[in-house]
Amino acid sequence: MPLEMKSTMRTCLSESARRVAVVAGIVFLLGVFVGPIRASAHELRPAIAELFFEGGTYRVSVRLNLEAFLAGVDPLHRDTKDSPVSIAYDRLRALPPDALGAAFAAKREEFVQAVSVFAGNTRLPSAVLSLDVPPVGDLDLARQSTVVLGGDVPAAADALVLSWKESFGPVAIRLRAAPGPDGKPGEVVQSAYLKGGTPSPPFPIVFAPKQAATDVFAEYVVVGFQHILPLGLDHILFVVGLFLLSPRLGPLLWQVTSFTVAHTMTLALGMLGIVAISPAIVEPLIAASIVYVGVENVLTSKLHRWRPVVVFGFGLLHGLGFAGVLKEFGLATDHFVTGLIAFNIGVELGQLAVIAICYLVAGLWFGHKAWYRRFVTMPASVVVALVGAWWCFERVWG
Repeated sequence: MPLEMKSTMRTCLSESARRVAVVAGIVFLLGVFVGPIRASAHELRPAIAELFFEGGTYRVSVRLNLEAFLAGVDPLHRDTKDSPVSIAYDRLRALPPDALGAAFAAKREEFVQAVSVFAGNTRLPSAVLSLDVPPVGDLDLARQSTVVLGGDVPAAADALVLSWKESFGPVAIRLRAAPGPDGKPGEVVQSAYLKGGTPSPPFPIVFAPKQAATDVFAEYVVVGFQHILPLGLDHILFVVGLFLLSPRLGPLLWQVTSFTVAHTMTLALGMLGIVAISPAIVEPLIAASIVYVGVENVLTSKLHRWRPVVVFGFGLLHGLGFAGVLKEFGLATDHFVTGLIAFNIGVELGQLAVIAICYLVAGLWFGHKAWYRRFVTMPASVVVALVGAWWCFERVWG
């Protein structure tokens, strides 16, 4: 057989083997997902606090993972299973509402002291007004309890400032108008996202001075950026995977553009309520997208035409993940579009920051080297795929 023909056959077989391996990987992942899809009960999410005024008093309704507070789980742990108190956390999750309420009673004052309400420089006295603990239900779902704090508003006060103990982690605070005659919650007038220990902006007691559009824009840009850096580890890993295949600007631009267009679409559709898919499905699929990108980086040495299309599909999933976060945070009715655009811009700035860091660390110095693929792309992509596979397993079976 002529040498040229043998070389051509080897090339064809090699390319076919790569494609078969990729397809086999996809089939394997699909096989994993035919099992029971379960939402992880171990992932820590920010608390949600809502402030409203009524008849000379204030109320702060806090929705949180009460078991994590009672067990003393450090919010720096992304997953409660990484905490040394994970056994105590799991035990609390199995308690019925009355028993969990009794456990909270022992730490009631600690909770009150951790949520500070100020009028000027004066800290206002507050007390726990109610506690709502849902039934145990499915132990594979993290239980969200609601604690309501309240107190009197001084006659001379025109605004209140809230602070949140650092050990409680981040919290999204929304100022709502008082409920209407029909009992429905009032509209969101102002919102803020606080990292532990930082005070909120002043929340006006008189609702006339609503939050300016420029303030909303700046605030949600920060929230979007922080959802990537440092909070969005899965999104960071996906972007790193896109970078690794080729550090050149052209191929990377095609992928990032495809990803951006896709997640912008589903972020908007998710926030408008047009598309709604359970996080129990979206989060494992996001992890699977990381596995795919890492594996394909190993199996191919160039950007194929199908890669931006595949990245577009994964961008749709990531956009639904962004929408889930933004829904929890909430958007003021008067500034819905402004907040949506600003959040998306913040996400893009976060992704660009990840790319810039990758380029400064590896692409600038080593991207043109002949050994770049062998010693940078290959091992780093294997790590990306393995981490993604672990997250996928955790989110489905954890």
